[in-house]
Amino acid sequence: MKKSTYKIIYFIAGVFLLSLLGGCAEKQQVTTDPTGPEKLLDWGLNRMKRNDYKSAIISFQAIKDRYPYSKTVITAELKMAESNILLKDYEDALDVYDDFEKLHPKDSNIPFVIYQKGMCNLEQVRTIDRDPTYILKARREFERLVKRFPENEWANKARANLRKCITYIAEYELYVGHFYYKMGEYVSALDRYTFVIKNYPDVGQYHEALEYISKCKEKLAKKD
Repeated sequence: MKKSTYKIIYFIAGVFLLSLLGGCAEKQQVTTDPTGPEKLLDWGLNRMKRNDYKSAIISFQAIKDRYPYSKTVITAELKMAESNILLKDYEDALDVYDDFEKLHPKDSNIPFVIYQKGMCNLEQVRTIDRDPTYILKARREFERLVKRFPENEWANKARANLRKCITYIAEYELYVGHFYYKMGEYVSALDRYTFVIKNYPDVGQYHEALEYISKCKEKLAKKD
């Protein structure tokens, strides 16, 4: 075969290869997401400034889903939880914080995250006659924070809220004791008041519990 023929064949093959690569590049350009994590983050932060927290959450979630290894994902997750808190969706915020702890256990924001988990539970406490589940969860988070990071600034804030939790629990036990007392269940009431005296002697309910312990004993003595 002549050299000129080889040149023609090579030329055609080259053109075909270039057209093939060009088509692939064009396809790649079409399917690639044009919005990067930085733009999504900026957009979400802008939505937060406008109090459009639901749209902000969508933007931050997109970063988590599309760019899980981006340097912006830490900020996106924290801001996503914050947006949920501002919407008073505390359970959703707790879910985000739980995921954050699992995915970034050594991140410098962990003390803040634990504190926020305590606060999300504390914010869901409504009245003294309700189930104390949330207050117990809040106390557990604050105690965990103080134990793990005793010198951290968030641990200092947690200590103040721990006092609130303990006071609430003492008030709840006193409330239940009063309920039993009114129902004439003096033994059950006495147990509750005694529990307050033994476990919460310095949070303000001591004297009231002591007074009702005396009343319960008087009632039980009359029954006997």
